[in-house]
Amino acid sequence: MDNVYLAVEEDDLYSGYNDYNPTFDFEDLENDVGFQQTVRTSHGRRPPLTAKIPGTAIGARPLATSFGSRIPLASSLGRPMTGAVQEGAARPMTAVRAAGYTSSLTRGSTFDPLGQSKGPAPPLELKNEDTPEEKFKIMEKQVNDLIKESCKAHSMGSLQQALDVAKEAGRKERALVRQKEQSGNTDLNLDLYYAVLLNLANQYVNNEMYPEALNMFQVIVKNKMFSNTGHLKVNMANIYFKHKNYPKAIKFYRMALDQISNAHKEMRIKIMQNICVVFIRMGQYTDAITSYEHIMSESPNIKTGFNLILCYYAIGDKERMKKAFQKLIAIPLGIDEEDKYIPSNDDTSSNMVIEAIKNDKLHQMERDLKVKAERYIMTAAKLIAPAIETSFASGFDWCVDMMKSSQYVELANDLEINKAITYLRQKDFNQAVETLKTFEKKDSRVKSAAATNLSFFYLLEKDYDQAERYADLAMNADRYNPAALTNKGNTVFVKQDYEKAAEFFKEALRNDSSCTEALYNLGLTYKKLNRLNEALDCFLKLHAILRDSGQVMFQLANLYELLEDPQQAIEWLMQVISVTPTDPHPLAKLGELHDAEGDKSQAFHYYYDSFRYFPSNIDVIEWLGAYYVEAQFCEKAIMYFERATLIQPTQVKWQLMVASCHRRSGNFQTALETYKEIHRKFPENVECLRFLVRLCADPGLKEEYVTKLKKAEKMKEIREQRVKSGREGSASGRREGREGSAGSAVFQPEPKQTSPLLDSGRDSGHSSSTKGERLSARMRSLPGSNEPYEASSPKELDASYVDPLGPQMERPKTAAKKRLEDDDFADEELGDDLLPE
Repeated sequence: MDNVYLAVEEDDLYSGYNDYNPTFDFEDLENDVGFQQTVRTSHGRRPPLTAKIPGTAIGARPLATSFGSRIPLASSLGRPMTGAVQEGAARPMTAVRAAGYTSSLTRGSTFDPLGQSKGPAPPLELKNEDTPEEKFKIMEKQVNDLIKESCKAHSMGSLQQALDVAKEAGRKERALVRQKEQSGNTDLNLDLYYAVLLNLANQYVNNEMYPEALNMFQVIVKNKMFSNTGHLKVNMANIYFKHKNYPKAIKFYRMALDQISNAHKEMRIKIMQNICVVFIRMGQYTDAITSYEHIMSESPNIKTGFNLILCYYAIGDKERMKKAFQKLIAIPLGIDEEDKYIPSNDDTSSNMVIEAIKNDKLHQMERDLKVKAERYIMTAAKLIAPAIETSFASGFDWCVDMMKSSQYVELANDLEINKAITYLRQKDFNQAVETLKTFEKKDSRVKSAAATNLSFFYLLEKDYDQAERYADLAMNADRYNPAALTNKGNTVFVKQDYEKAAEFFKEALRNDSSCTEALYNLGLTYKKLNRLNEALDCFLKLHAILRDSGQVMFQLANLYELLEDPQQAIEWLMQVISVTPTDPHPLAKLGELHDAEGDKSQAFHYYYDSFRYFPSNIDVIEWLGAYYVEAQFCEKAIMYFERATLIQPTQVKWQLMVASCHRRSGNFQTALETYKEIHRKFPENVECLRFLVRLCADPGLKEEYVTKLKKAEKMKEIREQRVKSGREGSASGRREGREGSAGSAVFQPEPKQTSPLLDSGRDSGHSSSTKGERLSARMRSLPGSNEPYEASSPKELDASYVDPLGPQMERPKTAAKKRLEDDDFADEELGDDLLPE
């Protein structure tokens, strides 16, 4: 207790804290008469009050009341106001001086933190552009703007404009250098000079001005002021490669490879790949293999592995092909598995992330990379399979075994399907069918693909029952397979159930709107149903997809012809011959349409072109022969009728036309010999005997022909009577049958129709009914002999003759053919003087 000292009562440490200035007493403000009078009369119009000592915050920050007045009130917390001190007393120092206040302010000064009372700021000092440095900067900016404009024009496809702007940038840069030299400024902007030269060289390359581009690259490469210009030699090597100057290309590639450091590994690999490509173009496969093997050891990739297999295939090294294929399928792609993008049912936030990245640019790039790798591997397998083993089947089996043990297990089934297709190409149909049938127990995707191929195979063999069976199997395995639906529609189309076939084709299009086969067949189906406008819509849509398809345009022309719009048909046929100018069928169709329109000269032009490209079309030959006869150039018509005789040697009418043309041109002796030859081949032909009787000058021989003529006419009359009696008997039998079965319906089977080719663009349409009416009056006025050619007992074509067009649908007769069958160029009766007409 001796060390404890009690505090003196006078020295109270907490004294004075309860004392306060009367200014802060606001509890009785409502009873303060002066304050209330001030509030009622001022309404905020009084000037702001300041503290007695300037520089405090109480005078500068008046507190607003609910009446809008700015009355300086004390804080409700009772904090003492720093400015409320006695006059003359020193102001206590604060930590932070109030914003906008200085010690130099006097009483009554206003709060102006932005200094607006001082007036506007003085204007900025203008730069003096007359100085050389400023002029150089302006010119450099103009050059840079021209370079940017040149690059922008190139990106928009304006190659010539990009080159012109690049040249202008070069002129501006040279002018800048000259001005600097004149002013004594030796500071050369190397970056700007390099950018101008490089841009100009690239624009020369883009405009295929390769010599100029090489000169610009040489300027850059030889300039010692520029560093790291070795990679530009790759550009120069590319130009030499385009010019097929392969030795120089290799030289510059190797120079670039020597000047690029090992730190740029990817660039060095790409240059080595270019060198390998040049070696392959030069046929130096061994050198290319050496470089490719080095690349595969340093940085293996799919493209290099595929090219290495091609080189081994070129030199025929089976074992190294196998090893290279094993390395190819072992190359990692470095992409995520597809299972990563399958959402789970538990984590909602994770599902949202997966949904966001499922179709982003990165995933699309991964898918493209995987598709590209699979295409390379499938191509390599199909290439080496026939070469690595004694038979291609063994080679395919080896490739399939290798794939099943790799990351490309799914490609093994596709490769087996390709094996079946290879059997088809080799016309080994049994093996193809057996191979495809092994997939019936596989998973649904592979089963559907195999069944689709089998259905198509049986369609080609016209085994429609088997085709329908496998089409159903493919549809059951994969209902959304457009190829299977198309094959199913084809089988129904063959059975002439066009409505049902249209439904299958529509469903195929709903599953895959780009299935052009289904769209084409749907158009053919609508045409069979005589729904021409709907067929026209189908083929117009198909034309928007396949712009250069001659088959589609031919169908459009045929539809417009059926819709009785020949001008549109002609326009579409003109587009067909612009795509396939050597196709004789559109040319013949154009001739037919122009003939129907009465334009004989244009018709002759197109018929003649069609004959040049395909001189075996009987209809074209017939029209051309009739045209020359009508124009009274019988000598030229002989050539066409003789060709028709070669094509159809058993048809007597062509030989009779040849003899008739000789007779019309005045060569009576030649005509007589021709008729004798015809009589030797067709001794019962009445028409030939009649002309022999007219032309023969030897009385004894004439009498012989007269006897033969009478005999032939009698035999013809007997045959006609037999035919007539047979017709009458069949007609009476039908009448008796109808009378005996009165009231009962008799089923009349429809004539069998030839099934159209679903994959062909040819379709014979209807010819105009007015063609025969446009022959000249001269041709129609010739008296006919009223002797049909049935007397010549026409036979089928000779077995040695093979129609190059194959079996075709029956075509409508042309105007020339109708004319020939009407009067057969029979002349009027000749007089005894045998004068020509």
